[in-house]
Amino acid sequence: MTLYLTLALAFFNMTGVRASRVLGVLYAIQLGAQPFTIGALAATFALFPLLLSWPAGRIVDRYGPRMPLLLGALGSGIGMLLPCFWASLAAVFIAAAMSGIATTFYSIALQNMVGAFSTVDNRARNYSNYAMAISTAAASGPLLAGFSFDSVGSAIAFAIGAACFAVPAVMLMLWGRILPRAKPSTAPPMNVKSVLTNSGVWPVLVASSLAQSGLDIFLFYVPVYGAGHGLSSAEIGIVIAMCAIGGFAARVILPSWIARFSEERVLGQALVLSGISLVLVPFFTTAVALSVIGFVFGFGLNVTQPISLIIMYARSPEGRSGEALGVRFAADNATKLVGPIIFGAIAAAVGVPPLFWINAAMLVSGGVLMRPGRKPSDE
Repeated sequence: MTLYLTLALAFFNMTGVRASRVLGVLYAIQLGAQPFTIGALAATFALFPLLLSWPAGRIVDRYGPRMPLLLGALGSGIGMLLPCFWASLAAVFIAAAMSGIATTFYSIALQNMVGAFSTVDNRARNYSNYAMAISTAAASGPLLAGFSFDSVGSAIAFAIGAACFAVPAVMLMLWGRILPRAKPSTAPPMNVKSVLTNSGVWPVLVASSLAQSGLDIFLFYVPVYGAGHGLSSAEIGIVIAMCAIGGFAARVILPSWIARFSEERVLGQALVLSGISLVLVPFFTTAVALSVIGFVFGFGLNVTQPISLIIMYARSPEGRSGEALGVRFAADNATKLVGPIIFGAIAAAVGVPPLFWINAAMLVSGGVLMRPGRKPSDE
């Protein structure tokens, strides 16, 4: 029951999160926002996760997952309702900030909970199932956003997105007591510097950060690129959804992929594949071609989350896994905060296409950084 509840909580929340990202960009474009403003909006989503991830992890370790999850769902839902009643870019930026705060607590609590009720033998499988639920939601959210934005308008589309967060809030009120409770820890608080300089951890943090930055560039600038070439909101939603569908396909085979190679080697291969596919974006302008590219990009990029979660949870001190995952979440959002601002300035100066090439180079570099691991049979 706990696993199924966790997957449901992941699905509905991530559907709302991905819908909010796409709706925010589409609405900002409708209000006349330029590429630099879109970059600032992307950075706003990442600002508070960067600042709050580590303390959020400590709170999850100390108090357990139920209350952070409930407050996270309610906070995200309230944020999405703002643009329904206040038609301005300011409302979109405030909603993005609220989403960032809420998602920080929700995501770390949920990711830590998967590890808490797993064993060494089934942890990879459970994180893979969690990742597949995320992938399904990551496809549903953009589709919901694109089609609702076209068919019922921005205000109702934001209200529909807010309803996605109401579902996990109700589920937590009804069944939240069955979730794992906090485990007392005798381990000292984690030293962030030691984590960041650990030779077994920092390459994973770097690779995960680059992957999340690449995903944000895809989510925020494919709509800009597509709108500039005449694609409808629904077509843009389909392209972004194909990225998530590619991720779902990769996560289905992830356990066997990891069993054949090491986690580090799979991570490196995935980053290189996603980087190569991202190079192709500026050469195509149709929804069909961009959807194919999005599928391949998502197939590579979306295995980074479950692999980095597995490694960080396994290498964290007993009772401090929330802190470890918080460090990872902060590292991801540091890149997501700085990257969009820089890329927004580049887009304003030379256009959107170079952004995809720069990110492709970053992803391939991250893949090369990962040292090839050994097959299990060699150990």
